[in-house]
Amino acid sequence: MPYFRTYDDTELHYRVLGPVDSALPPLVCLAGGPGRDAAYLGDLGGLAGHRQLIVPDGRGTGSSPAAADPARYAFPHLAADVEALRAHLGLERFALLGHDAGATVAQAYAATHPERLTRLVLVCPGSRLQGELPDDAQEIFTSRMHEEWWPRASVAVQELAEASDLARVRDLLYAAAPLAYGRWDEPQRAHAATEGEQLGPVPRAGFWQGVDESTREALLAGLRQVDCPVLVVTGDRDGVVGMRAGELVAAAFPHAEVRPLHLVGHYPWVDEPDLFRPLVEEFLRAS
Repeated sequence: MPYFRTYDDTELHYRVLGPVDSALPPLVCLAGGPGRDAAYLGDLGGLAGHRQLIVPDGRGTGSSPAAADPARYAFPHLAADVEALRAHLGLERFALLGHDAGATVAQAYAATHPERLTRLVLVCPGSRLQGELPDDAQEIFTSRMHEEWWPRASVAVQELAEASDLARVRDLLYAAAPLAYGRWDEPQRAHAATEGEQLGPVPRAGFWQGVDESTREALLAGLRQVDCPVLVVTGDRDGVVGMRAGELVAAAFPHAEVRPLHLVGHYPWVDEPDLFRPLVEEFLRAS
């Protein structure tokens, strides 16, 4: 298993998926959660079929060790880990993809190292960094109340706010999981079943710690200086972050486009891999 040494001398793990002899440049992919094992990304709906995917395990997730200093779990520090990975790989410039909270890490990286990016893909991002939390995710969830899973999921969402026992939290996460997918079929059920074991409570709790208003404003100012093209992918059945958050994120960049996908939730490569994969691949290959 390959490792790289980051700025504080910690060795962090990463995986390499896809053909070793591909003529296409690699894509670095950041997982969300926050604090979730990057294994849930899989091969992103087949994106690894023609190019290498470089998938790091964030601190305290997957095969990477826990942080000695909990402050290192904050997303600006995770962005510094991405820069260490870039240097380790010997990439002068590269394409970066972030999903969910990984999109926040990717934005922090873009704001501080804009010259290093050729393309940026943000998949189902939240907009807390932008300072707004739209309520359309709840609207999307409510619009699906006619579906069989909805009553149980609705109760689970409410109970999650008060649950503290980890085993109970994992059960509730699975009960609430259908709100994150465009439909609740076998591929979605299998993907959702991994979430409880993949979440790291400590990295999750530290993701926003120490990020004050001045830090947030500085990152937003940095995003306005990002020259590379940016693709923001949203799903019209995303009951986790909704769609408006993606629009707010795109508006923070000078060269961003939003591509909403129909009947797709928070994990587009699970719901509709044959829509997601060519969309991202076409964007990465564009001159």
